[in-house]
Amino acid sequence: MLRAKLSVVCATMLAATVTLLAACSSAPVDKTAGMSPNRLYAEAKDEMGSSQWDKAIPLLEKLEARAAGTPLAQQAQLDKAYAQFKAGEQAQSLATLERFIKLHPASPALDYAIYLKGIVNFNDDLGLLSSITRQDLAERDQKAAKESFEAFKELTSRFPDSKYTPDARQRMNYIVGSLAQYEVHVARYYYKRGAYLAAANRAQQALTDYRDVPATEEALFILYKSYDALGMEQLRDDAKRILEKNYPQSDYVLKGGKASTDPWWKLW
Repeated sequence: MLRAKLSVVCATMLAATVTLLAACSSAPVDKTAGMSPNRLYAEAKDEMGSSQWDKAIPLLEKLEARAAGTPLAQQAQLDKAYAQFKAGEQAQSLATLERFIKLHPASPALDYAIYLKGIVNFNDDLGLLSSITRQDLAERDQKAAKESFEAFKELTSRFPDSKYTPDARQRMNYIVGSLAQYEVHVARYYYKRGAYLAAANRAQQALTDYRDVPATEEALFILYKSYDALGMEQLRDDAKRILEKNYPQSDYVLKGGKASTDPWWKLW
């Protein structure tokens, strides 16, 4: 009886040992365990150079942990934010940048971090859809555009001599034009559906908030057409006079509409 019990115990122990060994053999092996921080960074840069963003990100995370407190760790954090952005992980990229800005307010790369924050939110690449519809930034949610503008504004005010500032200023101009065009896009939407008062209000909003932008021309035209539809003759004539004075060669003035090369959503 004792011998039988011992056999059972031995068999159980053997089975447990085999299971443990199998578990150990199937555990993932960290191939970077013996790498120096510089070697690890080189590996991550190689992956980034090949646009293998999903492979670069975990390498940069390991580097950030192993080189904590060093300039290399800061660089890893910035590179990770860029890799996340390129991988389509916008929220993660912004979180990484916010963390960097908070932890390293005196970093010599702070201007780049703020600039990249603006770029991540700017991101106006619409891919195939834009080539089919000629859709632009003005037709999308403007929250990201406004946040992008604020980041670029911070960069240009805090780091006027940064090498990233000239590009940031150009992008700010584009964003302002886009925000104005968005207001016009909404005004156009209302006008098409016969909501002439709403169209007039939105066009007036664009004229009040944004000056010297291309969208001003169409905003004035929508204002004129909306007042005309509402039977508000004095306001209609005022809008038309301002349109003709500021844009005497406008297609809206000369032809009552825009050229056919405009996006599909143009009404006139």
